[in-house]
Amino acid sequence: MAESWNKSYTLMHKDEPVAEIELDEATVSISAIGQVYAAGHVPVGIPVKKGAIDRAALNEWWRGRAIPASRDGIKEALLELNLSTTQKLLDKSYGLSLSDQYWIRPSASYLEWSAINFFHNPFSGDVGNVLFGQGSSDAMSLISPDNTSDGWLKKKWAIIDGKRCLVKGGSGATRQEPYNEVIASKIMERLGIRHVPYTLMELEDYPYSVCENFITPQTELITAWYVMHTRQKQNHVSVYQHYVNCCEALGITGIVEALDQMMVVDYLIANEDRHQNNFGVIRNAETLEWMGAAPIYDSGSSLWFSKPLGLIRADGKLTCKPFKPDHNEQIKLVTSFEWLDLSLLDGIEEEVRTIFRGSLFVDEARCHAICQALRGRIERLQEIMNRRELQVWVDDHSTDVKENIAFSGLQEEDEWES
Repeated sequence: MAESWNKSYTLMHKDEPVAEIELDEATVSISAIGQVYAAGHVPVGIPVKKGAIDRAALNEWWRGRAIPASRDGIKEALLELNLSTTQKLLDKSYGLSLSDQYWIRPSASYLEWSAINFFHNPFSGDVGNVLFGQGSSDAMSLISPDNTSDGWLKKKWAIIDGKRCLVKGGSGATRQEPYNEVIASKIMERLGIRHVPYTLMELEDYPYSVCENFITPQTELITAWYVMHTRQKQNHVSVYQHYVNCCEALGITGIVEALDQMMVVDYLIANEDRHQNNFGVIRNAETLEWMGAAPIYDSGSSLWFSKPLGLIRADGKLTCKPFKPDHNEQIKLVTSFEWLDLSLLDGIEEEVRTIFRGSLFVDEARCHAICQALRGRIERLQEIMNRRELQVWVDDHSTDVKENIAFSGLQEEDEWES
């Protein structure tokens, strides 16, 4: 059995020392937590009680930074990298990410965030190339933000025209997710919803979506999963209400309106995978000030992406997340449609056809079915809005109606008695 030993690090938040930790060399898990320097800078959702950090929770957060074992092609990539698990990549680049400002500094080191962060400094494309199945070089570097990228689709970070961009592939026979990201962007652009814009790129005939990083050197993304771990959820409280309660307790404003928009978009595009790790909030990493909801991103698992042609229809059965298992139930959580004008989506089908045009994976029949189903979703949402508007009118006028009925009844009584 291979002997393992511990390495000492300081968990850092930009240039703020947070806590002393030890990593087990064999498993790259946190084996011990020493002195805590800045409890306020401990990652959001990790409990700190009487000055001590919950080690199990911090370990789960640390493991969550690694590429998931479910990533498409990860087994082949690990063989190429000569590593047993994706966790082994974490300390190769100090745990640095392009989604937040946390990292680990070797205890005997004087490294500074400015010298190694991926926002300002160049990084190797070797790991990303291996993840894309493009092979490795003899002098391969493991200094890469790809070591901490999440999700199951093939993806890699690239510097394009000086900007940090995420390049993400598709799955299955239709490779539809990259196209869907662009279509979702167009829909949100028309409706005036804050979102991350996506474009299409082709590499060796395969489609990929490209988006610029929406996190800056001063900010960080805190996903809903960790926001929801900032306080205990009571059994009688729904997941939706718990998230709203957590945000309000933290002082994050505009969350209900942002969720309304997200649920509307997810209904329209029939999104099947809006889980608690692909929406959230933005925080200033230096002042710890909350800046509001993150723009909508990662909408590729939608538009019947995994369905055969015959099952692409507006009323087909679909998986739904994160608050309800059914879109028809989740859309009821929307508090207001007053901001929404669906006529802005008139002619969206032509944009969809343009996006799919020339695709080697989505043929004309599939494109036509998607356009029809999308139009059906728009019409169904308009019907829901009309019913809601009618119900509001009835509720507003119910007192008047009841009084009129009562008054009318009294008049009839008077006439009968006379």
